[in-house]
Amino acid sequence: MGKENIRGFKRFACAALVALLTACGSAPVGPGFYRVERGDTLYKIARSNRQSVSSIVRWNNLSNPDAIEVGQVLRVSPPAGSSAGAQRTVPRSSSSAAAAASTPRDSSADAAAPAVSTAAAAPISLVWPSSGQVIRNFDGRDSKGIDIVSSAGTPVVAAAPGTVVYAGNGLRGYGNLLIIKHDKDYLTAYAHNQALFVKEGQAVAQGQKIAEMGSSDNDRVMLHFELRYQGRSIDPARDLPPR
Repeated sequence: MGKENIRGFKRFACAALVALLTACGSAPVGPGFYRVERGDTLYKIARSNRQSVSSIVRWNNLSNPDAIEVGQVLRVSPPAGSSAGAQRTVPRSSSSAAAAASTPRDSSADAAAPAVSTAAAAPISLVWPSSGQVIRNFDGRDSKGIDIVSSAGTPVVAAAPGTVVYAGNGLRGYGNLLIIKHDKDYLTAYAHNQALFVKEGQAVAQGQKIAEMGSSDNDRVMLHFELRYQGRSIDPARDLPPR
């Protein structure tokens, strides 16, 4: 998978199951959501949407408010059914806060920042999603997951039990893609399949066959596999058993 395609497979917004991946780039987001742009800070986003930083953090289950990524989709209005009293508009008269909002964010820090602190991620028990050879490892920058090669038709299985929240080929560069939500923190993604055997909303068991490896939207047969914790990529090798 090329660097441009890997970079496309970015962020999930776990809080509402609405964000898929930032491969969409300029794809529109729904009302009440905002896609992070270069130079944004959480304070700047909260101020622009007349919300408090603490509310944005809470609605998006952010473990590190200082580590938002370009392209990440954030909820910027209260979820349906939440108490109106929980909202608080951000004061516009604080000179120190305004100064912080106007301070340019170092774009190199965006690129160099790790996807997430693995120390903050609770463990999840995974099985290997497919047999085959790992030809590309996670580095948190250019590679947000691992690439596994084998023959076309090799079974792809759910790495952990969960619910399918995306099944389709609407993300350019990722072919037939599955995304599975395992709990409030974890998602896994499976790209380039030649066939999908589950649909959105379906519950799957760990080890259940969900797809077959293929080369859809790619130049070779392989599975691109990602693990997300609170919407941010982490190294799947940390939670996969040795083999």
